[in-house]
Amino acid sequence: MTQERKAKLFFPNLDGWRFASFLAVFLVHCFHTDYEYQRQSFTYDLFRNHLFKNGDLGVYFFFVLSGFLITYLLLSEQRLKGKIHIGAFYIRRALRIWPLYFFCLFFGFVIFPWLKKMFGEVPTETANPLFYITFLSNFDIIRNGPPDASVLSVLWSVAVEEQFYLAWPLLLFFIPKKYYPLVFLSIIGGSVLYRSFHLTYPTVELDTFCVISDMAIGGLAAWLMLNSPVFVRWIKNLRREVLYLLYLASVIVFLFRHEIFTGDFMVTIERLIVAGLFGLIILEQNFCDHSFFKMKNFKLATRLGKYAYGLYCLHFIAILIQIKIGLYFGFTSQGWILFFGPLLAFALSVAIALASYHLYEERFLKLKDKFAFITRGS
Repeated sequence: MTQERKAKLFFPNLDGWRFASFLAVFLVHCFHTDYEYQRQSFTYDLFRNHLFKNGDLGVYFFFVLSGFLITYLLLSEQRLKGKIHIGAFYIRRALRIWPLYFFCLFFGFVIFPWLKKMFGEVPTETANPLFYITFLSNFDIIRNGPPDASVLSVLWSVAVEEQFYLAWPLLLFFIPKKYYPLVFLSIIGGSVLYRSFHLTYPTVELDTFCVISDMAIGGLAAWLMLNSPVFVRWIKNLRREVLYLLYLASVIVFLFRHEIFTGDFMVTIERLIVAGLFGLIILEQNFCDHSFFKMKNFKLATRLGKYAYGLYCLHFIAILIQIKIGLYFGFTSQGWILFFGPLLAFALSVAIALASYHLYEERFLKLKDKFAFITRGS
């Protein structure tokens, strides 16, 4: 099928949300100091342990968004072509994910230990390369703890995504379409049940079976938008008052997550509630007629959202550079720790991600569309 005849699909508000999700993760990582007196200061405590401590919710959003987009694309391909082409899907995902992912593995397992030795430090890597190569690093962290190379530490979520990409098209291919809602609800319910027996950290946050409900909620949202006219009308006609409450609830969860979700029951259902809120945000941004804002109007966030995968995977390299610059020049002031250092790390993250995308990843992305039946519109 020629490129001109391929169907187009694009959700213009989602790139900005990808960037917002990355930014939340970045802000929980970027405030670094080796000095205990700074950690004890009111301002540092406010930034690091209160305002941005729940930045890992950006990963939750990524998971729900992946579930929505992948399901929407697969079901749209099924309608267009009569079936899901599993092989083509796997090739597309590999061309998008693998080049940068395996570069990060090379950096983490080869370059990072070498750099530590160059700076007179001793590498103490406990991560098992086999788990990372096979996209099982989330289970390696559960077993061995966080890796020494910080660039490896964020790849657990990419591993979960890859496990999802492996299983999801197979489910949709082999299970009759009339059972899709039951499948989504069963996965959500099974994941919540599994969490109830695995509430210890880090298992509750990293185990695939504890977090797969995020993707299934996103998938259910996509199915409803494609198959339930009643649900579509409800989303399109959501009133402003409801939307204000949706975003207020999301802000409250972001600021007070650990104060709200206390006790075994609340921790068990936490992802169900958070993913539900994020799923509604995704739907209202793309389909609601009465939104009080659309993310596509935030031009810079939308432009940077195109590079969100690189920003997410590579931002720890930028933070490491920023930390070394601070040490070299003796920057230890609170202004550096809380503002100038993070600002430099952010600028470096953007520069590295842009370079990675345009000099490396883009050549693989051009190949990706050759195996697509539905391509990104404008």
